[in-house]
Amino acid sequence: MTLQNTLPTLPIGINIDGVLEHDGLPWPTPAERFARVAASGAFAYIEKNFNPAEDFGPYPELAAQHGLPMQVMGGIYMAGRDERRLAEEILLAGRLGAQVFNMQLFARHADGHALSDQEVANQFLMAMDRGLVHGCLPSFEVHIDMWSEDFRRIERVAALLARQNVVLRLTLDHSHLIYKIGSPQELDAGGMAEDVAAGRLTLAPDAASEPVYAMWLREGWVAHAHARSVQTSGRPNPLMQRGDGRPGRGVQYPLVRPPEGSYHQPWDEAELRPWKQAVQQLLAFKARHPACPVSQISCEFIPFADYGGGARYSIFDQNVACAHWLREAWQAACTAAQAA
Repeated sequence: MTLQNTLPTLPIGINIDGVLEHDGLPWPTPAERFARVAASGAFAYIEKNFNPAEDFGPYPELAAQHGLPMQVMGGIYMAGRDERRLAEEILLAGRLGAQVFNMQLFARHADGHALSDQEVANQFLMAMDRGLVHGCLPSFEVHIDMWSEDFRRIERVAALLARQNVVLRLTLDHSHLIYKIGSPQELDAGGMAEDVAAGRLTLAPDAASEPVYAMWLREGWVAHAHARSVQTSGRPNPLMQRGDGRPGRGVQYPLVRPPEGSYHQPWDEAELRPWKQAVQQLLAFKARHPACPVSQISCEFIPFADYGGGARYSIFDQNVACAHWLREAWQAACTAAQAA
């Protein structure tokens, strides 16, 4: 039996928003997207964010036709406004076969006040109650513009949930951490600059002290992961503006060299090292600890202002390249774990 045949399974999927060339072209239909994902042979499942205006009627048939289950679904929610929609979408996600409900929760309530840690925990408990009924468990994404942009809060919310005998479930997207390294402005966005400067909080994968995401893995909180390469220093995306008129936050850096003129800055493979090392640490942990609840990884190169909006390289090709790199890195991690 070959090593490849004995490797533990770690399914790699794709956020279907990333199945396009770029946002300067018409958006593909769901049928076109499923067909392209299937033809690539690179992905085991689909991740999909809910759009209240979208008709999900075609999705079950497309998923069955192409052998691409809707394994992860989710959306962006605001406390005090979206509780009913959240409940309805967890129900629909369960009916569509999703097992993970990836949640982004805004840092502020609909009435404008900043959510307390207890209010964040309450939102998770509500989603967990619904998810247990429908077979689709929530996972809070560590994400810019959300409650979790202050990474220090995660441990506090986990402690509050533990008092209810509930384990926090996180979606770890290293890009939202790594791109803040070396950027006082981006660290200040989460109120963390002082702690990072004092060494009380570590983001860098090669630092002498343990990066904060390693603790999340060790505690068993990371249940899902996204993969999107990024560079450090929080460089903005000048090609597209956010809704407030500022440039996008630039949480995406091509994994493979983009065609000349398709990206707004020179591309340097060396910029990828911190992100790659961080993802390799996740894979190594999973290989050494099979009970780690990370059960799949979604490639998530996407358009939109904070990511690849306005660029003209192929976003889908970057996702395919990421899937191939993840498989190679996973095999290396498993080989190392078996040899240890």
